[in-house]
Amino acid sequence: MDRRIIWTEIALSDLQQIVDYIAKDSNRYAAAVARQVRDASRSLRRLADRGRIVPELGRSQIREVFVRSYRLVYSVSTENVHILGVIHGARDFATLWDREERPRD
Repeated sequence: MDRRIIWTEIALSDLQQIVDYIAKDSNRYAAAVARQVRDASRSLRRLADRGRIVPELGRSQIREVFVRSYRLVYSVSTENVHILGVIHGARDFATLWDREERPRD
């Protein structure tokens, strides 16, 4: 069964900020990163459980896959995958997640 992919507003904002930042140097590279993130999110329709549990959160339903240097964070339910964020791997995940009051479960 395919799950429905639902992007949260904050995750869409994350992706837009990443694209805008990269586009300052290269529109082509920015478009490639955006495409890879979207492709990775679409792959979760059937393979949502393939991502690892986010170590900072320790919840089995909140997982992540890596796309280049970015952590694509999502929650899994029986019918849906909610994209919760796209975070650069070098950032302090726990502080960022708490400051922005993103879901922990």
